[in-house]
Amino acid sequence: MPLSRCNQPAEASALLLRSSGCRDARVENGWRRTSIFRILKRLWIPLLVIAVMVAGGFTVSRLHGMFGSNERPSYADTDTEVVDKQNFDPKYLIYEVFGPPGTVADISYFDVDAEPQFVKGASLPWSSKFEITEAAGIGNLMAQASNSDSIGCRIIVDGEVKAEKIRQGVSAFTSCILKAA
Repeated sequence: MPLSRCNQPAEASALLLRSSGCRDARVENGWRRTSIFRILKRLWIPLLVIAVMVAGGFTVSRLHGMFGSNERPSYADTDTEVVDKQNFDPKYLIYEVFGPPGTVADISYFDVDAEPQFVKGASLPWSSKFEITEAAGIGNLMAQASNSDSIGCRIIVDGEVKAEKIRQGVSAFTSCILKAA
């Protein structure tokens, strides 16, 4: 007696069984039996992505705990409210811009709070004096002559010249920088 199309031997391919309209022999009670390896074969990439996201989230939370918080470690005594400012003698910073008499210049500089300032059309010689109340200060002075071919700048700290430049040329430009006072 010949076998019907649905009674194929066990070696018959699942494709042949499906195309013939017969139920797969591996189906029991409406559920297909699958092995754990078959499930892992489909889900290993999403599981890996989830594991990487969990590890990354844990790492970020640990780094925020160290670097992103305003809580200071107990050994750090740098809190400005707790530590009084150390007593020291203040320094005096003087900016000077000079040139031939009657020269007019545009001047740009950083003030004592490191805020940029601009003076347009200043008559030379020009100077400005600041008291440095912090432990260290910086200075930056730039000037450009508008009606002269010569201009100079100077930064003086406590009577000592720390930076000086003199430039010649059409609409001469000069700058002086003090890295630390």
